[in-house]
Amino acid sequence: MPAEGAIVASVADRLERVLAREAPVEGIRPVPLERRTLSGWDLAILWGDLSVGLLVVVTGALLVTALGLSLPQAMLAIVIGGAIGCVPLAFVAFAGEREGVPTMVLLRPVLGERGSYVASALNLVQLVGWTAVEFWAMAAVANVASQELIGLDARWLWVIVVAVVCTALALGGPVVVIRRWLERFGIYVLLAAATWITVQVLRAGDLGTLWRAPGAGGTPFWVAVDLVIVMPVSWLPLAADYNRFARPGSRATLATYASNLVGNTWFYALGVLLALAVSAVADAVSVGTSIVALAGGGIVLLALLVGESDNAFADIYSASVSMQNVTPEVPQRRLTLGVGIAGAVLALVFSMERYELFLSLIGSVFVPLFGVFAAEYLRSGRRFGPATLFGTPGVRWAAFVPWTLGFAVYHWSSPTGPQPWVDGVRRAFESLSLPFPLLGSRLGASLPSFAVAFALALLVPRRRSVEPDEAAVTR
Repeated sequence: MPAEGAIVASVADRLERVLAREAPVEGIRPVPLERRTLSGWDLAILWGDLSVGLLVVVTGALLVTALGLSLPQAMLAIVIGGAIGCVPLAFVAFAGEREGVPTMVLLRPVLGERGSYVASALNLVQLVGWTAVEFWAMAAVANVASQELIGLDARWLWVIVVAVVCTALALGGPVVVIRRWLERFGIYVLLAAATWITVQVLRAGDLGTLWRAPGAGGTPFWVAVDLVIVMPVSWLPLAADYNRFARPGSRATLATYASNLVGNTWFYALGVLLALAVSAVADAVSVGTSIVALAGGGIVLLALLVGESDNAFADIYSASVSMQNVTPEVPQRRLTLGVGIAGAVLALVFSMERYELFLSLIGSVFVPLFGVFAAEYLRSGRRFGPATLFGTPGVRWAAFVPWTLGFAVYHWSSPTGPQPWVDGVRRAFESLSLPFPLLGSRLGASLPSFAVAFALALLVPRRRSVEPDEAAVTR
């Protein structure tokens, strides 16, 4: 294992020296106007790319295989869930564009500077975990393709390869990845592969028959909507990290919303159709095997992995930015290398299927946190400014109350996570003689959680900022 980690570090270190000349690190300070160069089109390409991937296909398949929805029900849940879930993503992206700082810094006026460290820590756990999940899934699917093409069965080798590539992209940073990777090569390969796979899936099944077939049923519709909402919301803590580079007047917020919605809808629907047309099981290996069988070989699957690499890039990059909110003096590239190595080691050692349950538990933190942030940002006139961003020291304990209660309502409505956690939540609410789950989960979890957190946050006393010193603003 140490040798494998050394390989990742060595190759990424060489790439870092090349990329460093083109990708100066911003840290957490507001991005100067002359560095805000990304257009709405640039960010549409980025967020369209981040909204698609193998794990989105897998999650879409769950709507049928785990929740028992019919094709019309699944498509309606996808459209409604995507339309709702992309709203908070675009809202945080708008705040990042206006303030020019990463998401975790935007939380300083909400939770206090030290309070934002809690959100940073949770986000770090989520992002390192998702990095490992991406590495594991990409390596598993690449292994399926390599066995098909050249008879090579070496998942550990593919873990190292994808870790090196994705860590190198993270070292380059958003502007380099968009301008020199996605716009020149990556987005075209992804679109071509995804279009070809979609055509083959549609040819494999009788769409009319599938549309009329009843689902297994048994799951409240809004629980299925939650499963769609969770994917754009999982990008919520990352949104401002990239949109802070948007050019003023570029309509980046609209581009973020529209491109994420289109990509999310497409790949969720693709997962549903794979499950119905060819009985694909909702895991990365089954989905990859089905794509190889349908689309004419492993080359198409490897092309699809090009798009998946950018998801892992974003996880690694934003994990390092989240750590810089706590330790701004540590060079970002060193943190990036550390996240890449940690993700590779986890992908080699652990089974990612079980870890995804824990990530779902962590992800439920961010719906109510967005409710608290949205309330604070709106009553601040949709503007914080440097004095507020870097002049709210300590911890705003009052803001943790609506966040915590919103989290509790989420799990009261529809508990998610490992089974011991779900059992513990059930016992806690039943001990209070409360019906469990709330309204039989008919409202899902996202909307009740957000509503409670948002409403209670409006009652929190207004913050009191102090004038920051110049070094704090510019570090």
